[in-house]
Amino acid sequence: MAEKLAPEKRHSFVHNGQKVFEWDQTLEELNIYITLPENVPKKLFYCKIESKRLEVGIKGNPPYLNHDLMNPVKTDCSFWTLEDDILHVTLQKRDKGQTWSSPILGQGQLDPYASDLEQKRLMLQRFQEENPGFDFSQAQFSGNCPDPKTFMGGIGST
Repeated sequence: MAEKLAPEKRHSFVHNGQKVFEWDQTLEELNIYITLPENVPKKLFYCKIESKRLEVGIKGNPPYLNHDLMNPVKTDCSFWTLEDDILHVTLQKRDKGQTWSSPILGQGQLDPYASDLEQKRLMLQRFQEENPGFDFSQAQFSGNCPDPKTFMGGIGST
């Protein structure tokens, strides 16, 4: 049932008319997907994950991304992989349940409507996690959605 509450589509971060990366999130993780350029050997790509910063690039060149993150991450649980022509970065949120409006601090924020939808989806994920015998995939909120991180005393990080 939890897969019914997974992100339906990825958000796109666009700069100067070009898609820089796509991203999505769950209660515990934020995922970044970067389409790799053709004809560059895979072993030349690198990714450096710090608690509040992300750097991605091709060795011997200026970084493609080198930005502060919106919120801190657990570096020991975060990782990156190369999947076909995609560099996939999985960032473990330090604060489980926190809704990120963008992976990058000060850039590419979701608009208020999209941010509200994201918060509602994460709240339903939290309900599903805490009540595995129930199906919340069709549940709806009327009015403002509570913050999934702090609602009813909050959730602990694992």
